[in-house]
Amino acid sequence: MAGTSVTRRSFVSVAVAAAGLGLAACGGTQSQTAQSASSATADTTSAAEARTLTVFAAASLTESLTEAGDLFKAANDGVDISFNFDSSGTLKKQIQEGADCDVFISAGQKQMNQLDAQAASGNDDGLDYIDHATRFDILENKVTLCVPDGNPKAVQNFDDMASKLQAHDVLLCMGNSDVPVGQYTQKILAYYNLDETELANAGCITYGSNVKEVTSQVSEATVDCGVIYKTDATSASLTMVDEATEEMCGRVVYPAAATKSALEPELAKSLLDFLRTKDASDCFEKVGFTPLAEA
Repeated sequence: MAGTSVTRRSFVSVAVAAAGLGLAACGGTQSQTAQSASSATADTTSAAEARTLTVFAAASLTESLTEAGDLFKAANDGVDISFNFDSSGTLKKQIQEGADCDVFISAGQKQMNQLDAQAASGNDDGLDYIDHATRFDILENKVTLCVPDGNPKAVQNFDDMASKLQAHDVLLCMGNSDVPVGQYTQKILAYYNLDETELANAGCITYGSNVKEVTSQVSEATVDCGVIYKTDATSASLTMVDEATEEMCGRVVYPAAATKSALEPELAKSLLDFLRTKDASDCFEKVGFTPLAEA
């Protein structure tokens, strides 16, 4: 009987111990599961809070808008900005073809008007991609004539450039016809009654697909002079020998707006509001822009 009693007690002890181990193991699994669920929830929350704003902007804004964007991100936790800098004509085409874009900043009214169904003019194709209520003129730039270091052809100003082009004595770099800086240059050539096609065929004009390409050709001295924005000349530390007047090519005004297909419409509006502030304006003024909409 005593042996039986011991055997039963041993069995009970083993059973209790086994049950305890089972509970402990179960408890460990539950704890790990709870931790995994908590981690997954945190990851989901983090992903939900992380937002990316896609901004299409003229290439001439590369340095200043990137700096302003960093300030905006610093003031808005969990917000990132994906910039696409290129010629306004290229950006307009990408938006028209369905590229994701929350904010568009053009270097000319033409490209913005082409996408804005409520534009006063220039919307010949009836395209409707711009949230007109968010549109405003943000900056003004200047068109300048720049030369490489040392100014090998001694180009003095636009008048001198025109004379040397007429004599086929210089190589000018300008933007393509679908690029705002190229369109401004075409107006300058027309102002001097110069035939762009004839000059190009004579080897006196070469082209860049955006203002940065024109700037690079001048910086590398592969041309004798180039027509670029004051801001790009400032950023690249190029010598500016002249500045075009409004009579020569009109005003260089940059419009900004959110798109109708913006994936982050409220965030787009927040960025546009921020770009009117003094902090943002300071970034633009550093490179030679004149802010037009400071709050």
